[in-house]
Amino acid sequence: MIPIALDPRCVRLAVCGNGRLALRRFTALQAAGATDLLLFADDPLPALQAAAGEHWRPRLPDTGDLACLHGLWIVDLEAAKAEPLADQARARHLLVNIEDVPAFCDFHSVAEIRRGDLLLTISTGGAAPGLAGLIRRRLESMFDGRWAERLVELRALRATWRAQGVPMAEAMRRIETLVADRGWLDAPEK
Repeated sequence: MIPIALDPRCVRLAVCGNGRLALRRFTALQAAGATDLLLFADDPLPALQAAAGEHWRPRLPDTGDLACLHGLWIVDLEAAKAEPLADQARARHLLVNIEDVPAFCDFHSVAEIRRGDLLLTISTGGAAPGLAGLIRRRLESMFDGRWAERLVELRALRATWRAQGVPMAEAMRRIETLVADRGWLDAPEK
C-alpha cells in the first residue's frame, strides 16, 4: 500500500450504491472536503438521496461518467452489477474500490480520525478492517478535540516563522520544543 492524502479539490470522485454503506461512504467523503462528489444510485435510500442532493445521478455510471472521474467507490451493489462496472472503470484508468471485495480494490479506504486539519489514518491493507477500527478507537481518546485548536496555533506560528525567514529545520525544532513543553504527547496519567 502507498499512503497518500488526496486534495479533494484536485480530483473528481464518486460513490455508486443505494444503501446505508453508500450513505456512510458519501458523507465521509463530504466530511473530507469532497465538494465535487457525485452519487450514482438507481434505487437509493431516501436519506442517501437527500444527502447527495444535486449531486445525485438516478442511475449507475455510464462510460461517459467514468471518463470524467478519478476515483470510484462501489458500495452495497450486488456483484453482477459491481464487478462489470469496476472492469469498465479500470479500462479507463479509474481507481476503483468495491467495498469489502479486496480482489476488486485498487485502493483501500483507511480508518481515520479528523481533528480539524489533523488527519490520522490506520490501514491493514484490507486484511483486517476490524483491527483498524479498534486502533482508531484507541487513538481517538489520545487525540481528542483539542488537537484541532493546537494545529490552528501551530499553523499560525509556522506562517509567522516563514515570514521571518526561519529555516524549516529550525521551525521543526521549535514545534518539537513547544509540543514537549506543553506535554501534548505525554502519556495520560492512570
